[in-house]
Parts: sequence; structure tokens; C-alpha cells
Amino acid sequence: MTPDATAAAAPVVADDIMASVDDDGSVERFVIADISRDDAWVAMALDGAASLPDWR
Repeated sequence: MTPDATAAAAPVVADDIMASVDDDGSVERFVIADISRDDAWVAMALDGAASLPDWR
């Protein structure tokens, strides 16, 4: 058996990640979404999200 020594190709990354605050009137939510894919998002209550200074 001969091993296959072909190098793996570099992955192509074409994701578009965005963040937003969604305010439906009663609850504000922090939403992170990959807009290049269907149903690829996560949301949490805004008051539970880390602020920008906390990330630094």
C-alpha cells in the first residue's frame, strides 16, 4: 500500500459574522450571526453580555 502524501489544501473562509442589539420593545438581546449561513446565530439578554471594555 502506498501512502497518499498529497498536501491538504488551505480551507476557504467566506463567513460574514455580525453582531447587533435587537430591541423588540420588551427585551433587548445581543445577537451574533453568520449571515453567510442559514440558522447560524446565537442571542442572549443584553444585560448578560460583556461590554466592550470587559472584552479588552
